[in-house]
Amino acid sequence: MTEDENRDSGVTGNLWHEAWLRFRRNRLAMLGLFMIAALLGVAVFAPWLAPWDPLKQLVWTEGIKAKLAAPSTAHWMGTDAYGRDIMSRVIHGSRLSLQISLLATVVSLLIGVPLGAMAGYFGGWVDDLISWLINVIFAFPFMLFVLAIVAVLNNPGMIMVFTAIGLVSWVSIARVTRAQFMSLREREYVEATKAIGLPTRTILFRHILPNTLAPVIVQATLGIGSIILTEAGLAFLGFGAQPPAPSWGLMISDGQQYLATGQWWWALFPGMAIMYTVLAFNFLGDGLRDALDVRLKR
Repeated sequence: MTEDENRDSGVTGNLWHEAWLRFRRNRLAMLGLFMIAALLGVAVFAPWLAPWDPLKQLVWTEGIKAKLAAPSTAHWMGTDAYGRDIMSRVIHGSRLSLQISLLATVVSLLIGVPLGAMAGYFGGWVDDLISWLINVIFAFPFMLFVLAIVAVLNNPGMIMVFTAIGLVSWVSIARVTRAQFMSLREREYVEATKAIGLPTRTILFRHILPNTLAPVIVQATLGIGSIILTEAGLAFLGFGAQPPAPSWGLMISDGQQYLATGQWWWALFPGMAIMYTVLAFNFLGDGLRDALDVRLKR
Protein backbone atom coordinates (compact mmCIF):
# COMPACT_ATOMS: atom_id res chain seq x y z
CA MET A 1 0.00 0.00 0.00
CA THR A 2 1.34 3.39 -0.99
CA GLU A 3 1.82 6.33 1.35
CA ASP A 4 -1.17 8.14 -0.17
CA GLU A 5 -3.38 5.07 0.26
CA ASN A 6 -2.27 4.72 3.86
CA ARG A 7 -3.08 8.36 4.52
CA ASP A 8 -6.49 8.09 2.83
CA SER A 9 -7.27 4.92 4.76
CA GLY A 10 -6.37 6.63 8.01
CA VAL A 11 -8.58 9.63 7.22
CA THR A 12 -11.50 7.35 6.37
CA GLY A 13 -10.98 5.36 9.55
CA ASN A 14 -10.90 8.52 11.64
CA LEU A 15 -14.10 9.79 10.03
CA TRP A 16 -15.98 6.59 10.80
CA HIS A 17 -14.54 6.51 14.31
CA GLU A 18 -15.66 10.08 14.96
CA ALA A 19 -19.09 9.26 13.53
CA TRP A 20 -19.39 6.34 15.95
CA LEU A 21 -18.45 8.60 18.87
CA ARG A 22 -21.14 11.11 17.86
CA PHE A 23 -23.64 8.31 17.39
CA ARG A 24 -22.84 6.84 20.80
CA ARG A 25 -23.50 10.19 22.49
CA ASN A 26 -26.98 10.32 20.96
CA ARG A 27 -29.27 8.66 23.50
CA LEU A 28 -32.21 8.22 21.14
CA ALA A 29 -29.94 6.69 18.50
CA MET A 30 -28.54 4.19 21.01
CA LEU A 31 -32.09 3.46 22.18
CA GLY A 32 -33.09 2.77 18.57
CA LEU A 33 -30.08 0.49 18.10
CA PHE A 34 -30.99 -1.43 21.28
CA MET A 35 -34.65 -1.70 20.20
CA ILE A 36 -33.67 -3.06 16.79
CA ALA A 37 -31.23 -5.54 18.35
CA ALA A 38 -34.03 -6.76 20.63
CA LEU A 39 -36.41 -7.04 17.66
CA LEU A 40 -33.86 -9.04 15.66
CA GLY A 41 -33.38 -11.32 18.66
CA VAL A 42 -37.12 -11.91 18.87
CA ALA A 43 -37.31 -12.66 15.14
CA VAL A 44 -34.35 -15.06 15.16
CA PHE A 45 -35.46 -16.95 18.27
CA ALA A 46 -39.21 -16.77 17.57
CA PRO A 47 -39.75 -20.58 17.64
CA TRP A 48 -38.29 -20.72 21.16
CA LEU A 49 -39.82 -17.49 22.49
CA ALA A 50 -43.37 -18.06 21.31
CA PRO A 51 -45.35 -19.94 23.99
CA TRP A 52 -47.70 -21.51 21.41
CA ASP A 53 -47.74 -22.54 17.78
CA PRO A 54 -48.89 -19.37 15.95
CA LEU A 55 -51.12 -21.41 13.63
CA LYS A 56 -52.60 -23.76 16.23
CA GLN A 57 -56.30 -23.23 16.87
CA LEU A 58 -57.09 -23.86 20.52
CA VAL A 59 -60.54 -24.68 21.91
CA TRP A 60 -59.91 -24.79 25.65
CA THR A 61 -56.99 -23.56 27.77
CA GLU A 62 -56.91 -24.22 31.51
CA GLY A 63 -60.64 -24.92 31.49
CA ILE A 64 -61.49 -21.62 29.74
CA LYS A 65 -62.71 -21.17 26.18
CA ALA A 66 -59.71 -20.13 24.10
CA LYS A 67 -61.55 -18.29 21.33
CA LEU A 68 -61.43 -14.50 21.84
CA ALA A 69 -60.04 -15.02 25.33
CA ALA A 70 -58.90 -11.84 27.06
CA PRO A 71 -55.24 -11.41 28.09
CA SER A 72 -54.42 -13.75 30.99
CA THR A 73 -51.59 -15.79 32.42
CA ALA A 74 -52.32 -18.52 29.86
CA HIS A 75 -52.33 -16.09 26.93
CA TRP A 76 -50.58 -12.83 27.79
CA MET A 77 -52.01 -11.01 24.76
CA GLY A 78 -55.24 -12.97 24.50
CA THR A 79 -56.44 -15.07 21.58
CA ASP A 80 -58.26 -14.37 18.33
CA ALA A 81 -61.57 -15.69 17.02
CA TYR A 82 -59.88 -18.90 15.90
CA GLY A 83 -58.31 -19.63 19.28
CA ARG A 84 -54.79 -18.73 18.16
CA ASP A 85 -52.42 -17.15 20.67
CA ILE A 86 -51.92 -13.45 19.82
CA MET A 87 -48.52 -13.18 21.50
CA SER A 88 -47.12 -16.10 19.50
CA ARG A 89 -48.45 -14.60 16.27
CA VAL A 90 -46.98 -11.18 17.08
CA ILE A 91 -43.59 -12.76 17.81
CA HIS A 92 -43.59 -14.74 14.55
CA GLY A 93 -44.94 -11.70 12.68
CA SER A 94 -41.68 -9.89 13.43
CA ARG A 95 -39.93 -12.31 11.07
CA LEU A 96 -42.28 -11.57 8.21
CA SER A 97 -42.14 -7.78 8.65
CA LEU A 98 -38.34 -7.67 8.92
CA GLN A 99 -37.83 -10.00 5.96
CA ILE A 100 -40.08 -7.95 3.69
CA SER A 101 -38.67 -4.58 4.83
CA LEU A 102 -35.01 -5.61 4.53
CA LEU A 103 -35.45 -7.38 1.18
CA ALA A 104 -37.44 -4.44 -0.21
CA THR A 105 -34.64 -2.12 0.93
CA VAL A 106 -32.09 -4.28 -0.90
CA VAL A 107 -34.20 -4.12 -4.08
CA SER A 108 -34.49 -0.33 -3.80
CA LEU A 109 -30.71 -0.02 -3.29
CA LEU A 110 -29.95 -2.26 -6.28
CA ILE A 111 -32.12 -0.05 -8.47
CA GLY A 112 -31.67 3.40 -6.94
CA VAL A 113 -27.90 3.50 -6.46
CA PRO A 114 -26.87 2.60 -10.04
CA LEU A 115 -29.52 4.87 -11.61
CA GLY A 116 -28.66 7.76 -9.30
CA ALA A 117 -24.94 7.24 -9.96
CA MET A 118 -25.39 7.35 -13.72
CA ALA A 119 -27.65 10.40 -13.57
CA GLY A 120 -25.26 12.33 -11.35
CA TYR A 121 -22.05 11.33 -13.13
CA PHE A 122 -23.01 11.54 -16.81
CA GLY A 123 -25.55 14.37 -16.68
CA GLY A 124 -27.08 15.47 -19.99
CA TRP A 125 -29.78 13.31 -21.54
CA VAL A 126 -29.02 10.44 -19.13
CA ASP A 127 -29.75 12.70 -16.17
CA ASP A 128 -32.85 14.10 -17.89
CA LEU A 129 -34.24 10.63 -18.59
CA ILE A 130 -33.64 9.24 -15.10
CA SER A 131 -34.89 12.44 -13.43
CA TRP A 132 -38.05 12.27 -15.57
CA LEU A 133 -38.62 8.68 -14.45
CA ILE A 134 -38.11 9.66 -10.81
CA ASN A 135 -40.58 12.53 -11.13
CA VAL A 136 -43.17 10.27 -12.78
CA ILE A 137 -43.01 7.78 -9.90
CA PHE A 138 -43.11 10.58 -7.33
CA ALA A 139 -46.25 11.96 -9.02
CA PHE A 140 -48.26 8.86 -8.06
CA PRO A 141 -49.39 8.16 -4.49
CA PHE A 142 -46.93 5.65 -3.04
CA MET A 143 -49.46 3.11 -1.76
CA LEU A 144 -51.55 3.32 -4.93
CA PHE A 145 -48.49 2.61 -7.07
CA VAL A 146 -47.54 -0.42 -4.94
CA LEU A 147 -51.11 -1.73 -5.09
CA ALA A 148 -51.07 -1.41 -8.87
CA ILE A 149 -47.82 -3.37 -9.15
CA VAL A 150 -49.09 -6.11 -6.80
CA ALA A 151 -52.32 -6.33 -8.79
CA VAL A 152 -50.42 -6.61 -12.09
CA LEU A 153 -48.12 -9.31 -10.70
CA ASN A 154 -51.26 -11.16 -9.53
CA ASN A 155 -49.41 -12.91 -6.73
CA PRO A 156 -49.76 -11.54 -3.18
CA GLY A 157 -46.93 -13.71 -1.81
CA MET A 158 -44.00 -12.35 0.16
CA ILE A 159 -41.64 -12.25 -2.86
CA MET A 160 -44.07 -10.17 -4.89
CA VAL A 161 -44.76 -7.84 -1.96
CA PHE A 162 -41.14 -6.86 -1.29
CA THR A 163 -40.46 -6.69 -5.04
CA ALA A 164 -43.37 -4.29 -5.55
CA ILE A 165 -42.34 -2.10 -2.63
CA GLY A 166 -38.71 -2.05 -3.79
CA LEU A 167 -39.76 -1.10 -7.33
CA VAL A 168 -41.38 2.05 -5.94
CA SER A 169 -39.18 3.03 -2.98
CA TRP A 170 -35.90 3.29 -4.96
CA VAL A 171 -36.60 6.85 -6.10
CA SER A 172 -35.59 8.54 -2.84
CA ILE A 173 -32.30 6.61 -2.78
CA ALA A 174 -31.69 7.51 -6.43
CA ARG A 175 -32.17 11.21 -5.65
CA VAL A 176 -29.70 11.13 -2.79
CA THR A 177 -27.14 9.19 -4.84
CA ARG A 178 -27.56 11.54 -7.81
CA ALA A 179 -26.95 14.61 -5.68
CA GLN A 180 -23.81 13.08 -4.16
CA PHE A 181 -22.36 12.04 -7.53
CA MET A 182 -23.04 15.48 -9.00
CA SER A 183 -21.05 17.11 -6.19
CA LEU A 184 -18.17 14.63 -6.38
CA ARG A 185 -17.67 14.18 -10.12
CA GLU A 186 -15.64 17.41 -10.41
CA ARG A 187 -13.26 16.60 -7.54
CA GLU A 188 -9.54 16.37 -8.23
CA TYR A 189 -9.23 12.67 -7.51
CA VAL A 190 -12.02 11.91 -10.00
CA GLU A 191 -10.28 13.98 -12.67
CA ALA A 192 -7.07 12.09 -11.90
CA THR A 193 -8.76 8.71 -12.40
CA LYS A 194 -10.11 9.92 -15.76
CA ALA A 195 -6.65 11.14 -16.80
CA ILE A 196 -5.02 7.76 -16.21
CA GLY A 197 -7.73 6.06 -18.25
CA LEU A 198 -9.61 3.99 -15.65
CA PRO A 199 -12.90 2.42 -16.83
CA THR A 200 -16.06 4.37 -16.03
CA ARG A 201 -17.51 1.59 -13.88
CA THR A 202 -14.33 1.62 -11.78
CA ILE A 203 -14.55 5.38 -11.29
CA LEU A 204 -18.23 5.17 -10.38
CA PHE A 205 -18.28 2.25 -7.98
CA ARG A 206 -14.74 2.17 -6.59
CA HIS A 207 -13.72 5.80 -6.28
CA ILE A 208 -16.95 7.83 -5.98
CA LEU A 209 -19.50 5.44 -4.46
CA PRO A 210 -17.59 4.83 -1.18
CA ASN A 211 -17.75 8.59 -0.52
CA THR A 212 -21.54 8.58 -0.95
CA LEU A 213 -22.29 5.69 1.40
CA ALA A 214 -23.12 7.78 4.47
CA PRO A 215 -26.21 9.59 3.10
CA VAL A 216 -27.32 6.47 1.21
CA ILE A 217 -27.17 4.38 4.40
CA VAL A 218 -29.13 7.03 6.28
CA GLN A 219 -31.81 7.21 3.58
CA ALA A 220 -32.13 3.42 3.44
CA THR A 221 -32.44 3.15 7.22
CA LEU A 222 -35.09 5.85 7.42
CA GLY A 223 -36.95 4.16 4.57
CA ILE A 224 -37.28 0.84 6.41
CA GLY A 225 -39.90 2.30 8.74
CA SER A 226 -41.99 3.45 5.78
CA ILE A 227 -41.65 0.04 4.14
CA ILE A 228 -42.90 -1.71 7.29
CA LEU A 229 -45.95 0.58 7.34
CA THR A 230 -46.53 -0.09 3.64
CA GLU A 231 -46.37 -3.85 4.14
CA ALA A 232 -48.80 -3.61 7.04
CA GLY A 233 -51.13 -1.46 4.93
CA LEU A 234 -51.02 -3.96 2.06
CA ALA A 235 -51.82 -6.83 4.41
CA PHE A 236 -54.64 -4.77 5.95
CA LEU A 237 -56.15 -4.30 2.47
CA GLY A 238 -55.71 -7.98 1.63
CA PHE A 239 -52.82 -7.59 -0.83
CA GLY A 240 -49.97 -8.68 1.44
CA ALA A 241 -49.48 -11.87 3.40
CA GLN A 242 -52.47 -14.22 3.20
CA PRO A 243 -54.18 -16.13 6.02
CA PRO A 244 -53.15 -17.88 8.16
CA ALA A 245 -49.73 -16.14 7.99
CA PRO A 246 -48.91 -14.23 11.21
CA SER A 247 -48.74 -10.78 9.60
CA TRP A 248 -49.17 -7.72 11.81
CA GLY A 249 -51.23 -5.87 9.20
CA LEU A 250 -53.42 -8.89 8.58
CA MET A 251 -54.02 -9.29 12.32
CA ILE A 252 -55.12 -5.66 12.58
CA SER A 253 -57.41 -6.12 9.59
CA ASP A 254 -59.04 -9.22 11.12
CA GLY A 255 -59.25 -7.72 14.62
CA GLN A 256 -60.58 -4.25 13.83
CA GLN A 257 -64.16 -5.56 13.42
CA TYR A 258 -64.07 -6.78 17.03
CA LEU A 259 -63.05 -3.46 18.55
CA ALA A 260 -66.67 -2.34 18.89
CA THR A 261 -67.57 -5.52 20.80
CA GLY A 262 -64.78 -5.14 23.36
CA GLN A 263 -62.16 -7.58 21.99
CA TRP A 264 -59.53 -4.85 21.68
CA TRP A 265 -56.45 -7.03 22.14
CA TRP A 266 -56.60 -8.68 18.70
CA ALA A 267 -55.80 -5.41 16.89
CA LEU A 268 -54.00 -3.52 19.66
CA PHE A 269 -50.92 -5.68 20.19
CA PRO A 270 -49.87 -6.05 16.51
CA GLY A 271 -50.44 -2.29 16.15
CA MET A 272 -48.09 -1.69 19.07
CA ALA A 273 -45.52 -3.99 17.44
CA ILE A 274 -45.66 -1.91 14.23
CA MET A 275 -45.30 1.32 16.21
CA TYR A 276 -42.32 -0.08 18.14
CA THR A 277 -40.52 -1.20 14.97
CA VAL A 278 -41.08 2.02 13.01
CA LEU A 279 -40.03 4.12 15.99
CA ALA A 280 -36.84 2.08 16.44
CA PHE A 281 -35.74 2.50 12.82
CA ASN A 282 -36.59 6.21 12.88
CA PHE A 283 -34.46 6.69 16.00
CA LEU A 284 -31.59 4.81 14.35
CA GLY A 285 -31.92 6.68 11.06
CA ASP A 286 -31.99 10.10 12.75
CA GLY A 287 -28.96 9.14 14.82
CA LEU A 288 -27.02 7.98 11.77
CA ARG A 289 -27.87 11.18 9.92
CA ASP A 290 -26.60 13.32 12.80
CA ALA A 291 -23.48 11.19 13.28
CA LEU A 292 -22.48 11.01 9.61
CA ASP A 293 -23.16 14.66 8.79
CA VAL A 294 -19.80 16.37 9.31
CA ARG A 295 -21.53 19.76 9.36
CA LEU A 296 -23.02 18.82 12.73
CA LYS A 297 -19.60 18.02 14.21
CA ARG A 298 -18.96 19.98 17.38
